[in-house]
Amino acid sequence: MPETNPDHHSNRGPGLRTWFERLRQALSGEPRDRDELLELLHDAQQRNLFDTDAQAMLEGVLQVADMQARDIMIPRAQMVVLEKDAALREVMAVVVDSGHSRFPVVGERRDEVVGIVLAKDLLEHFLDNPDGQFNIREYLRPAPFVPESIRLNVLLKNFRASRNHMAIVADEYGGAAGLVTIEDVLEQIVGEIDDEYDVEDEARILKHTDKRYTVKALTPIEDFNEYFATDFSDTEFDTVGGLVMHAFGHLPKRGEKTLIGNLRFKVIRADSRRLHLLEVLRRNAAVSPGPDTTA
Repeated sequence: MPETNPDHHSNRGPGLRTWFERLRQALSGEPRDRDELLELLHDAQQRNLFDTDAQAMLEGVLQVADMQARDIMIPRAQMVVLEKDAALREVMAVVVDSGHSRFPVVGERRDEVVGIVLAKDLLEHFLDNPDGQFNIREYLRPAPFVPESIRLNVLLKNFRASRNHMAIVADEYGGAAGLVTIEDVLEQIVGEIDDEYDVEDEARILKHTDKRYTVKALTPIEDFNEYFATDFSDTEFDTVGGLVMHAFGHLPKRGEKTLIGNLRFKVIRADSRRLHLLEVLRRNAAVSPGPDTTA
């Protein structure tokens, strides 16, 4: 009777057993450094034990255990907030313009967060009673506060346990240093999560309405001109992102806006090095080409 072998039907059986034995040794007993573990993951991917996406997520899990809320938070100056005494139409203008689903509500100072409201609650009030009395305090939910030093793996566990999707990151004085969402944490593991503003990989320009579009910052100016019937020069800048940064005169942050000709550009996504995604709004039906810019 032939010997029973659990890996008999797998061509990668011996290699898989060897790799898992090395991984077991790395994770058990005496401590090993991060570089050795990453080397094992890389070796496993090279052996086709899992694909590059799985490797990236495994490395992301390791990274999350080392990162803190301060590393990924949206700074206080860039938070989209609602004021506790604002009128309903002022509030709804912010909600519609930002496209977010949750908003910190602030008092007299921007670092004084008194609670969080959900856009769906405000929309229901607006539909039922658009011109009636409105007090945003009636829709406030408690704002979870976390320290800047909290590890992301602990923060993710807190999000899951409390079913909150947003937390305010507190500074040493108890004020708001910034905010972090569950999506921000998950993106450290799985990579960027697309939302309704994102453009498909094979496309660079996404049309929402006849006046509003989402455009990747790396879109060549030549393609942009062809799509929008504009005539921006491509001799100084190759991409729309370069054109927009020149118009600002600095690397803009999320939410900043500028006019170039008859187009309004709003930064949807950016990091400390470059622009990623822009919203383009036609200010009227006829768009005149030209480099005139206002901040």
